[in-house]
Amino acid sequence: MKENICTIPINDLFKPKDGCPICRMEKMLEETYVDFVVGDAMMEPNIRIETNKKGFCHRHFSKMFSAGQKLPNALIMESHLKSVIDSVLPKKAGTKPDKKSLEKITELSESCYVCDRIDRDIHHLLATVFSEYQKSDEFRTLYREQPFICLNHYAYIMKDAMGKHGIGSKFMKQFNEDTYKLTKNYLLKLKDDTTYFCSMFDYRNKGKDFGESRDALERSIEYLTKEKP
Repeated sequence: MKENICTIPINDLFKPKDGCPICRMEKMLEETYVDFVVGDAMMEPNIRIETNKKGFCHRHFSKMFSAGQKLPNALIMESHLKSVIDSVLPKKAGTKPDKKSLEKITELSESCYVCDRIDRDIHHLLATVFSEYQKSDEFRTLYREQPFICLNHYAYIMKDAMGKHGIGSKFMKQFNEDTYKLTKNYLLKLKDDTTYFCSMFDYRNKGKDFGESRDALERSIEYLTKEKP
């Protein structure tokens, strides 16, 4: 497949054939934006306005703290806390909060600058995946050779594939079949490994090798929840 500035990151994400390629896509974007926020973006007024407004989820606050030095994180936190105090709380103690202020607090608890950037950019990357799938035999083969697509990303990628910038009618049936197989076959593998793992606690199987079933529970949890136990 001929590479250009759009396809290079897609190739890099699909070539390792290690786990779910969409998970790798999210991880790449997450690492990029966490480093960006505590690095070059820290002193950019436009970025600071956005981070003050949206804040970060617990996961990304924690990753920022691990990735950056304490002072950049403290400066980001300082201005975000000031924004929270100024924008969502009543100005005086004892003042009854209005409905709008309470809604802002709820929105703030559910918002995250890094999550929003990942969600925006992953749609662009998926549009490139769809484009490459439709024009390149080599990429279609690479796509089919992935170990699996996790359950959450099966829903995610199929919604985008059926959308405005998704897969055209000529390739939709094949793409649907390929993506379905990548998800279903691995689910069956997990189910078989878990069943075998359970059978190893039968006294009649004492002494037998657990084989690949040894970490079936861990792999199943990671697959279904996107988090390692």
